[in-house]
Amino acid sequence: MKLKHYLLILLFTAFMVIPAQTLVPVGQIGNFNSASSFSVNPAGFIFVSDSGKDEIIKLDTLGNVVKSIGGYGWTESSFDNPIDVFANTLKVYVSDKNNNRIQMFDKDLNYLSQFSTQSSGDERFAFRYPTGAAVSTQGDLFILDSDNNRILKYNMNGEFQLTIGGYDAGSFSLSVPKQFALTNKEILVIDSDWLVVFDQFGNGIKKIKLPFIPNNINEAFQNICVNDKSQIIFFNEPNLENENFNQITFTPNIEEEIVDSFVFNNKLYLLTKSSIFIFNIILKD
Repeated sequence: MKLKHYLLILLFTAFMVIPAQTLVPVGQIGNFNSASSFSVNPAGFIFVSDSGKDEIIKLDTLGNVVKSIGGYGWTESSFDNPIDVFANTLKVYVSDKNNNRIQMFDKDLNYLSQFSTQSSGDERFAFRYPTGAAVSTQGDLFILDSDNNRILKYNMNGEFQLTIGGYDAGSFSLSVPKQFALTNKEILVIDSDWLVVFDQFGNGIKKIKLPFIPNNINEAFQNICVNDKSQIIFFNEPNLENENFNQITFTPNIEEEIVDSFVFNNKLYLLTKSSIFIFNIILKD
């Protein structure tokens, strides 16, 4: 699978001038069966969830496989559709969708624990078929409960804190949330063709209309990427504070559909089902 040409860049600006950028293809890494998400930790290691093989793969930025774990099952370190992966400095969190749990590993993919609410019997804070999980800088765990179209927040002890975007959230009720990302202050949810912004206490802040219906959203070091199967919107976290939302939309000319994306160290990483495409981001005067 070869990259054909440079990325086409469409700039959407309001009152702020965004520097022109050129994205230069520099490589392609990985060999996956049916990848569904990826995440990068501060050390630069990339963690890929391969739902096709029920595996989690740890790669370095050169594409070398450092370690892989998994296989189909319901015991520790096995999965049934590990649809999402989230990595921070010390841990890796896997949304093990069909096993109705979040599995937690250290940065070397050694099993630590799991979190499930199936035995609670209380629908107010029980999740089913989780499709995303992320941890805030305060240690709170947020889980996308796909069965109930909401996000649930738990503290570091696993105690339920609140529901975000539930049926009682008024105009901020979520209808078909696909995925979410955490910033230092906010929760960004893609819901149909809207980017819905909450604070971490569950209060709705704003809704931003998007030019397409996205499949995924990813945050890495204040850089936020939103993508559908063929396009990516990129913006920096402080842009959310602007009255006039600024964004850059990229349409890569590659032969595979985009699954996920993130920006790290001035490089754009695009995940497809089979590999990762890498582009250098070059600012132009």
